[in-house]
Amino acid sequence: MGKLLWIIIVALIAFWVLGLVFKIGGGLIHILLVIALIVFILNMISGRRSV
Repeated sequence: MGKLLWIIIVALIAFWVLGLVFKIGGGLIHILLVIALIVFILNMISGRRSV
């Protein structure tokens, strides 16, 4: 699951850079990037808890 999260984050950053370069879809990509960042931070804070 962690590898999938990294793939999504890298893809969103790549699309964000393309959006900045070509001035397309900037708003949606920025929202998705912020959501991905929040999920990543929450994942890092909570971590994997062992029982």
